[in-house]
Amino acid sequence: MNKIEHIGIAVADLKAAGSLYEKLLNTTIYKIEDVASEGVKTAFLQIGPNKIELLEASADDSPIAKFIAKKGEGIHHIAFEVDNIVAEMARLKSEGFVLLSDEPKRGADNKLVCFVHPKSAGGVLVELVQEIG
Repeated sequence: MNKIEHIGIAVADLKAAGSLYEKLLNTTIYKIEDVASEGVKTAFLQIGPNKIELLEASADDSPIAKFIAKKGEGIHHIAFEVDNIVAEMARLKSEGFVLLSDEPKRGADNKLVCFVHPKSAGGVLVELVQEIG
């Protein structure tokens, strides 16, 4: 793993949260994207090398909708950049971690992604991300 790529924050209202974080971080949203496969709409902000991903449910049965219903708004996951997501997934499986998918999926911000189940990662939802292309 190379670095923390971003921190994901679950929000009920992307527009309101976007405005709040733009003021808080003194920056602007640089990308808004729908990820239909995950039932989520995302917005990204960046400060120096650090990124925040705001996540709003676009479907009532999406993981973000379920997260907010159970825990409320707040930090949802931490993402780590990797050079080779397939190799990192194999390494983590061999170390006993439980992955939420067998193959990487196309995610937001031009990335391949895979999540590590929080029950095998000390209660934290971990996302692996690899730049596409």
